[in-house]
Amino acid sequence: MENLEKKHRLLELIKKDALFKGDYTLSSGKKSNYYIDLRQITLSSEGAYLIAEIFFDLLKDEDVDAVGGLTMGADPISGALAAISYLRGKPMHAFIVRKEEKKHGKTKAVEGPLKKGDRVAVVDDVATTGGSILKAIEAVEKEGGEVVKVLSIVDREEGARQELAARGYALFSLFSKKDLGV
Repeated sequence: MENLEKKHRLLELIKKDALFKGDYTLSSGKKSNYYIDLRQITLSSEGAYLIAEIFFDLLKDEDVDAVGGLTMGADPISGALAAISYLRGKPMHAFIVRKEEKKHGKTKAVEGPLKKGDRVAVVDDVATTGGSILKAIEAVEKEGGEVVKVLSIVDREEGARQELAARGYALFSLFSKKDLGV
């Protein structure tokens, strides 16, 4: 299956299984008349595979050592992408950024084999205002990583792209809210 076919199938899955109409409050605090629950896709076998394959193809020619982002949205994406990268001969490790540092043990904000100097792709399922992505970027940079790519599955087009650009990061999303028909 070619990437265009994979992307088309992924969009079908999102529209069918992850797009809900109603009154919702988003993690940014904003109100919305629709909700995109991408965990329905990122935690399904087909969805995880499609996302990992598509993201891998976007990263394979980049010098990326690790992939990850803020828990929960990025966790299944990072794990699937790490597995696919190994199978495809260009291993990238996964990491998880906690919402807040642990208060015990090593008191870490970032879990996983992220090392100082690693070149990193920060991933997220849905980009709204960019807050989750920026929190992940700050944690990675605090650990000595260099963020070279920022990827999301869906951009809700509510300011994330502009906020990230203002800080020197380009957001690449597979789909926009227009693609979802909302």
